[in-house]
Amino acid sequence: MGRYVAGRIAQAVLVVIAAWTVAYLIVYALPGDPISIMLAGSGGDSGYIDPGAANKLRRELGLDRPFPVGYMDALWGLLRGDLGISVSSGMPVAARLTAALPPTLALGALAVTIAVVGGAVIAFAASAARAGWVREALLALPPLAGSAPTFWVGLLLVQFFSFRLGLLPAFGDRGWQSLVLPALTLAVPAAAALAQVLVTSLHKAQGESFVHTARATGASRMRTLVRHAGRAAAAAPLTVLGQVVGGIVAGAVVVETVFSRRGIGRLTADAVANQDLPVVLGVVVLAAAAFVIVNLLVDLVLPFVDPRIGRARVRGAGR
Repeated sequence: MGRYVAGRIAQAVLVVIAAWTVAYLIVYALPGDPISIMLAGSGGDSGYIDPGAANKLRRELGLDRPFPVGYMDALWGLLRGDLGISVSSGMPVAARLTAALPPTLALGALAVTIAVVGGAVIAFAASAARAGWVREALLALPPLAGSAPTFWVGLLLVQFFSFRLGLLPAFGDRGWQSLVLPALTLAVPAAAALAQVLVTSLHKAQGESFVHTARATGASRMRTLVRHAGRAAAAAPLTVLGQVVGGIVAGAVVVETVFSRRGIGRLTADAVANQDLPVVLGVVVLAAAAFVIVNLLVDLVLPFVDPRIGRARVRGAGR
C-alpha cells in the first residue's frame, strides 16, 4: 500500500507540472508579442510601450532566451515555489494567490458540502420512494439541474431570494449570508452529478446478495438502503468527487464575477482581462494542485469505504 501511495503522489506532482507546461506552451506560442499585449493591458498608454520595461519583463518571463532554456529556468522556479511577479500589480504571484485563496476556499467548502448533502438526499429519497410518480420526479431533478448554465442559476437565485424575498444579499462578500447564494449556485450542478451517480450505484447495490440477506434477517427497508446498500454504493460518487471539485473551481470564475466577490475566480478574470500571464500560470498551478489533491485523498479513502479496492491495490502493488 505504501508503494501505491508513493506512486500516486508522484503522479500528482507530474500532473501539476504537465498542466503548468501546457499553459506555458500556450503563453510562449501566443501570436505577436505577448509582452506588448501585457504591458498595453496593464493600464499604460497603449500607443507607447517603454522598451526598457518590455525587455525587463521579457527577461523575467524567460521569453528572451531559447525556449528550452527559458522553460527549464521557469520550471526550476516552479519547483522552488517561485511563481514570478504579477505584471499588473508588481507583487509576487504567490502573494496574490495567497491573499485571494481564503474567500474561495470558504465558498468551495460550503458548495461541496451542499452538493454532497443535496445529492445524497435526492438519491436516497428517489431510491426509497414507493410512489412511482415521486420517484420519477426526483430522478428528473439531477438531469435538469445539471443542464442549467451556472450563470443562469445564479441570476435565478438572486432574483428569487434577494430581489423578491429579500432574504439574502445579492452581491458582495460581507458576512456568511453573502456566501449562501454563490455556494448554492456552484452546488446545483455538482449535486446533480453526484445524485445521478449515486442513484445508479444504489440501484445496483440493492441487487447484491448481502442486501437481500439483510432484508431476510428483519432489517427495515430504509435501514438496509442506508446502512448496507449505501456503503456499497458510496465508492462510485467518491470517484467523481475530483471532477466535481474541478467543476467548482472552474465555476468560481463565473460565480465570483456575477456576485462581485473577491477570490481566485475574480483574480483569474482580472488577470485574463489585463493579460497578466504570470498570474494566469499561477492560477493554473493552483487549480491543478487542487484537482490532484482531492483525487489523491479520494484514492486514499476508497479502501476504507470498499475494502475490496484496498485488497486489489495491495495485490497489484505486490506484483
